[in-house]
Amino acid sequence: MPIYHRLFLAVPVVVLMGVGQVQAQDAISADSFGCVRDMTPVEHFYVDNLLGDVDATVAVAQSADGGTYPEGSVVQLVPAEVMVKRETGFNPVTNDWEFFELDVSDQGTAIRVRGFAEVNNRFGGNCFACHVKAEPKWDLICGSDHGCDPIPITRDMISALQKTDPRCEPVALTDAEKSGLKSLQALSP
Repeated sequence: MPIYHRLFLAVPVVVLMGVGQVQAQDAISADSFGCVRDMTPVEHFYVDNLLGDVDATVAVAQSADGGTYPEGSVVQLVPAEVMVKRETGFNPVTNDWEFFELDVSDQGTAIRVRGFAEVNNRFGGNCFACHVKAEPKWDLICGSDHGCDPIPITRDMISALQKTDPRCEPVALTDAEKSGLKSLQALSP
């Protein structure tokens, strides 16, 4: 087959591949993220799966040996920060994870920033720079023994943030969580 025929046939394939990637990214919107406590709790964080495969996501999250999260997995420690596992090959640098910084209110969710290795949280910390330190078997998910640097907030602070997600029904805080929340508010930019 002449080269110009092969090029003529290849161009639509390349264009369609790009369209699929845009459509996949556009499928994730602010509406994809709601009350953190509506997700499945695993240890001190929450997981879900945008494609419905929650059991597979939970299985990896609970595995003592780690594993690769399935496409569509959502991992969330606090209401304003989310990781979503994208399709294989979407971004090899971040193991196909996309990072989201959210603005949350009782009105819902707005995506403040989304991306890959360039996303910083509202405190200036780079999401990927922290998560890349996780041992490979943990698929960039940080935990107390996964190889990541410790974060500067306590478990009580984390729990208080989870319990005060404004998109959720209110729940009572312990005295330790109330104290942690006050400390966090003093640190907020």
